[in-house]
Amino acid sequence: MEKEILLKETEDFVKSILEGDSSGHDWWHIHRVRNLALMIAKSEDADLFIVELAALLHDIDDWKLAGKGSEEQKAQKWLKRCAIGDHDVARICGIIEGVSFKGAGVNTSTDILECRVLQDADRLDAIGAIGIARTFAYGGSRGRGIYDPSIPPEMHTSFENYKKSTAPTINHFYEKLLLLKDQMQTTMGRTLAEQRHDFMRQFLDQFYAEWNC
Repeated sequence: MEKEILLKETEDFVKSILEGDSSGHDWWHIHRVRNLALMIAKSEDADLFIVELAALLHDIDDWKLAGKGSEEQKAQKWLKRCAIGDHDVARICGIIEGVSFKGAGVNTSTDILECRVLQDADRLDAIGAIGIARTFAYGGSRGRGIYDPSIPPEMHTSFENYKKSTAPTINHFYEKLLLLKDQMQTTMGRTLAEQRHDFMRQFLDQFYAEWNC
């Protein structure tokens, strides 16, 4: 299948799965991550086709959307249906597997260039103004409170503990979002993360000022 046709069909496939999502993992998240990933990939001389396919598919099997996960990996099944070679299927699925943040104490750095690119793009969309909006959307979708001063943030040392967290949304800034700037693995990712990180700091300062009257 021609690459452009495959990418368009993959886009339509992903839209059909994520349509109507209100947790911050909707199609527009994928759209933004794809654009960021392609921009970073060009600056890093990464494989644009592999990066774009992985960016389009990176959330359709995500534990936050699938709960405990489905028996069948939709991304892998889709790629095989599109007659992608076994090597590239394994490569793309490996990149997707390496993208997610898994807890403050869990090392997710990688030597795979395309995975570093997509990781940075996905994490950039988790911080800054859009990151703040997505964080509260996700918290609300899971019935989490905004803030409880009696519940301190927790630096999770395993992916399982991170997934089990039910802490208020403000805690997520300290458990994940404010850590991402220093985990960027590309030059452009580090540059773009600086301003978004500073904006989150300003938001938190304003939040606490209002909270404390």
